Amino acid sequence: MKTFIRYTNALILIAAFAPAARAADIVDTAVGAGNFKTLAAALGAADLVETLKGDGPFTVFAPTDEAFEKLPAGTVAELLKLENKSALAGILTYHVVPGAFVAKQIVGLSGAKTVNGQRVDINVDGSNVTVDGAKVVTTDIKCDNGVIHVIDAVILPEDKTIPETAAAAGSFKTLLAAVGAAGLADTLGSKGPFTVFAPTDEAFGALPAGTIETLLKPENKQQLIEILTYHVVAGRVYSEDALAAKSATTLQGTTIAIAATEAGASVNNAKLLTTDLNASNGVIHVIDRVLLPTGKKVNAKKMIFDAISRGVPMYNAGHHSACASLYQKTMERVMETTSEPELRLQMKSVLTSASHQTCPIERSWILRRGMDQMYVRLP
Repeated sequence: MKTFIRYTNALILIAAFAPAARAADIVDTAVGAGNFKTLAAALGAADLVETLKGDGPFTVFAPTDEAFEKLPAGTVAELLKLENKSALAGILTYHVVPGAFVAKQIVGLSGAKTVNGQRVDINVDGSNVTVDGAKVVTTDIKCDNGVIHVIDAVILPEDKTIPETAAAAGSFKTLLAAVGAAGLADTLGSKGPFTVFAPTDEAFGALPAGTIETLLKPENKQQLIEILTYHVVAGRVYSEDALAAKSATTLQGTTIAIAATEAGASVNNAKLLTTDLNASNGVIHVIDRVLLPTGKKVNAKKMIFDAISRGVPMYNAGHHSACASLYQKTMERVMETTSEPELRLQMKSVLTSASHQTCPIERSWILRRGMDQMYVRLP
């Protein structure tokens, strides 16, 4: 680590940044350096300037103009077009990590979750540090709302969905066939995000003879759906967060246990073989066994009914904040248990509207109306 710090400190070109009594924000610092013109133009085209001039703090892995020039000819011009604004924003936010992480902290990480939602891989090899393969050439450029580390290449987020990522891997043919037979391909290809604990072909092959053929029959579609959704968790849950949580509620409605042992990390009785495979709409963790659901399923309608039954007397007694908190937690839990994209989108919209409301009375009513709508729509 000391070698890395000495190496990177030697690379910092202090003269490139105008001296000031107070550090500038990330955008002004980059513009003042003079070798981030393309990055600055891209931030403007993506409407991210005000975001990165905000309070933050942020850690930015900033590609130089030379780094952008390494991209295939015409790439930058194409990305700067108005119709590609969303894709450009996705790429740029993949270079930004929430929080201010200096070099000595970066070298202690194996990865970091970006504002984009996906995770970048960090590798330390002696004095060389890379972020998704891009070399860190300058570190610890302090700004008043974060820190900049300069990299020599543009890093790109994964643009394939979960099914597309699994197909490209080549070792999930049985899983993909099952997903198709269960009618879940569109769901797992939708916006999500989802976390999938994906059994390999070998894992399916270890099931008793004839099991797969039986499950793929049309008359067993519901049973197949139950098994497959038992491998899926709502949200993008990376390995360190999964291990910290120790359990997760699946889309099937029951929970899985996640543990770290001397033999390695496991999900129920399945061993985690590979973790944190990025997809555009989630993350994949590879497991060596097929998980079979057990235990009592979550009854989403009962959860809503019970929450309203408890919340009404709270609200009437003047405990508006406690009522709003109960309703919010209930909606978040219900959202974890449904695989219906439209329903999840509606719940997310309600939660977002409530989060923007500072008055606990109004927040309670926004959430209550949302739960009433959910109750009617849930099976």
